[in-house]
Amino acid sequence: MRSGPAQPGARRGGEEGRSDGASRLWHVTLSVSGAEAPLRDVRRALERLAHDHPFLLAGRYANDHAEIRYWEEARDLHDAAAVALRLWGEHRASAKLPPWEIVGLEVIGRETYHQRVAEGYGPHPAIPVGVHPF
Repeated sequence: MRSGPAQPGARRGGEEGRSDGASRLWHVTLSVSGAEAPLRDVRRALERLAHDHPFLLAGRYANDHAEIRYWEEARDLHDAAAVALRLWGEHRASAKLPPWEIVGLEVIGRETYHQRVAEGYGPHPAIPVGVHPF
């Protein structure tokens, strides 16, 4: 459990402003890109990743880039981001992922995610769960 004064800018009362050390849900969007690979191979790799990482909600892909979205349970944003930054590399061999590099990462709290969706700025609710081409 953390102690001491609240951090500047910390929100009180909401899930994202908690300081009790309990795990929370974070919505992660990880973007990767690199040399072209056959679409069929990219799709299969992302499907294997979804099997290995059951919290994967959606994966979109092309032959030279992909974006995956999922929920991560972590104590804080730093922990969720650290896990996200390791995800592609740690699953590269087991899921036979392309040797692409991470080019983008967004990690937001559940409350912020739902606020964005409600305001029309988040991913559209009609985006299907699973792995799909861009």
